[in-house]
Amino acid sequence: MKAWLQRVSEASVEIGGGRVAEIGRGLLVLLGVTHGDTEAAADRIAERIAVLRMFEDENGATNLSLEDVGGSVIVVSQFTLYADTARGRRPGFSNAARPELAEPLYERVVARLRERLGPDRVGTGRFGADMKVRLLNDGPFSLELLA
Repeated sequence: MKAWLQRVSEASVEIGGGRVAEIGRGLLVLLGVTHGDTEAAADRIAERIAVLRMFEDENGATNLSLEDVGGSVIVVSQFTLYADTARGRRPGFSNAARPELAEPLYERVVARLRERLGPDRVGTGRFGADMKVRLLNDGPFSLELLA
């Protein structure tokens, strides 16, 4: 399982012209699932998203987590994180898990974050939907997180 975390001042997701999620300060998380990922991996990555220190303290050091700053998160399923671009001009996606595996694990990450942070602080896109994701990067500060 792989997550691309982007620290944001604001972010939102629109589907079919309607806004389905919107946050202020927090993280936009693009989440990819691969073959062999497990519920334990989903639990581990959710925990790490909540506690990874990506926010500045009063001295400007990145000593604070999403949990510490009371920030929010939007989690968007992103199978293209597992794209194979080693050959040719067209990426291959065989490393991404099939929806039957990926969707329940995506939902588990979201559920664990809602348990940890509270349901009002966790937004989502819709698995498999065509989404418009907007963000205002803060920093920019982006990290890849592996479970």
